[in-house]
Amino acid sequence: MKRQNQSSVVEFILLGFSNSPELQEQLFGVFLVVYLVTLLGNAIIIVVISLEQSLHVPMYLFLQNLSVVDVSFSAAIMPEMLVVLSTQKTLISFISCFAQMYFILFFGGTECFLLGAMAYDRFAAICHPLSYPMIMNKWVFMKLVMFSWVSGIMVATVQTTWVVTFPFCGPNEINHISCETPAVLELACADTFLFEIYAFTGTVLIVMVPFVLILLSYIRILFAILKMPSATGRQKAFSTCASHLTSVTLFYGTANMTYLQPKSGYSPETKKLMSLSYSLLTPLLNPLIYSLRNSEMKKALVKLWRRKVDSHPF
Repeated sequence: MKRQNQSSVVEFILLGFSNSPELQEQLFGVFLVVYLVTLLGNAIIIVVISLEQSLHVPMYLFLQNLSVVDVSFSAAIMPEMLVVLSTQKTLISFISCFAQMYFILFFGGTECFLLGAMAYDRFAAICHPLSYPMIMNKWVFMKLVMFSWVSGIMVATVQTTWVVTFPFCGPNEINHISCETPAVLELACADTFLFEIYAFTGTVLIVMVPFVLILLSYIRILFAILKMPSATGRQKAFSTCASHLTSVTLFYGTANMTYLQPKSGYSPETKKLMSLSYSLLTPLLNPLIYSLRNSEMKKALVKLWRRKVDSHPF
């Protein structure tokens, strides 16, 4: 083969779950349903918040951005994974593989920062309700959203640009469900020690720091909840916070285990399951946890539905 980017590999083979052929068909059906439900749930949130003026406040606008990220994150991984499941082995070009890597890092990094910004918003709203309008004004909200998206772009650009410079001289089989950095890095025909140091440092800053800040903010929120006079209010707040923390821990925990040590000793099957948890489960659960359980979101959805029915009577 001719060389490309100092490499003899011009295409990769995604193995997916090819070592369990008896499960391929069932997994395809399950993942297809999950993907469609993820798209539908997040699309509903995006549309409802866009159309309902009363939801144009920081909390719901953050949720809208999260839904955009989740839809994009799923779209970067799931279609290719469904192809892998339906064909058992699939070829993906060198350029397409690194394009997928870029978008996984872009949307994954953006979500890391966005979840941190959302936790700060809830902290300000619950712990400082009187000064909340000043703390989370329109300008602060815009800066936090822009910072999240721009940081995602920077993370993806730096990491993908670095990995693509490594020589890939064979084998070309990626034992994973997508072209994620750790899986591709195992095929590099070069010393990746410096990159692994960068990956460790970057993961600490991008994943661990926001996660710790989120935990600290929820500890403060917990103390504020305990001071609530209403037992019903405390129970509702505890339920909401527990759901949020479950989603956040699932996303940050598995992402941390995957990227903190790109060449870790986890088995390929374990790495695939960890990848599924933040690429499949988190985008599915976020609409349920953050929005569709929310009374204001449900009221807005019913309101828009009635408006549509009234404008198109049978």
